[in-house]
Amino acid sequence: MDLLTYPFMLRALAGALIIGLAAPALGIYLVQRRLSLIGDGIGHVALTGVGVGLLTHQSPVLTAVLVSVAGAVAVELVRERGRTSGDLALALLFYGGIAGGVVLVGLSDDSSNASLMQYLFGSLITTSPQDIAVIAGLGAAVLIAMLVFRPALFALCNDEEYARVSGLPVRTLNLLLAVTTAVTVTIAMRTVGLLLVSALMVVPVAAAQQVTRGFRSTMTLAMLIGVCAAGAGVVLSGEIDTAPGATTVLIALAAFLLTTGIGALWHRPHRKAAPQAQAEPPDVVIHA
Repeated sequence: MDLLTYPFMLRALAGALIIGLAAPALGIYLVQRRLSLIGDGIGHVALTGVGVGLLTHQSPVLTAVLVSVAGAVAVELVRERGRTSGDLALALLFYGGIAGGVVLVGLSDDSSNASLMQYLFGSLITTSPQDIAVIAGLGAAVLIAMLVFRPALFALCNDEEYARVSGLPVRTLNLLLAVTTAVTVTIAMRTVGLLLVSALMVVPVAAAQQVTRGFRSTMTLAMLIGVCAAGAGVVLSGEIDTAPGATTVLIALAAFLLTTGIGALWHRPHRKAAPQAQAEPPDVVIHA
């Protein structure tokens, strides 16, 4: 039986492909800044937004976007002031977000496990045409921002002080990353769920880094891996009746193992043949 003949499966596939393309495009900057876990932190805050939506009978997606953006901006401002380290700010985000979400969901009229689980682990098959429109619009906005501001964001993620001295609007760029991360996490919760959303931003980037050196090539390959993993995850989960989000992440992890093996085989003879080979210029080299 061809599952892709069903409209809900086509909507699920479309949503997954959009997220699979946008998430790694953002994730490469987070990996460069050693902020790979910020997606998890914002995902926990988004759970509070979902709780607010259920409690007030508003759209959980809309309230999750608003609460996530506020949380991401707050963490960035705290980090910028330097009074709290980045990892401590993320920890506060983790604990406060998930505690607030659990309490608010418990107080709401719709506090069933099924309602909570679809946000924690994704629920692509229930994606409506309106959901797809929101995912497409916000996903396109994130992707365009990451591509248009790539030179400035690359400079910021590699050396914030250099970017500041160069005259770049560092605070604005940091807030742009924070807001787009919050938006990506929120729209991706329908694809992979809040507990796994960070994986789709980080794992394709980590996989691409095993076989590429330049920033642009790494970004391109990461987006390709993200799209393939998301699409294959939806199709495979429909065939074997598993959770789409978890299946997508496992496929992305399999891609990471594959590229790690390919990278090891590729670099071994090159190291022997040209041990003194010159690397790419520092401004385009990515470090894992």
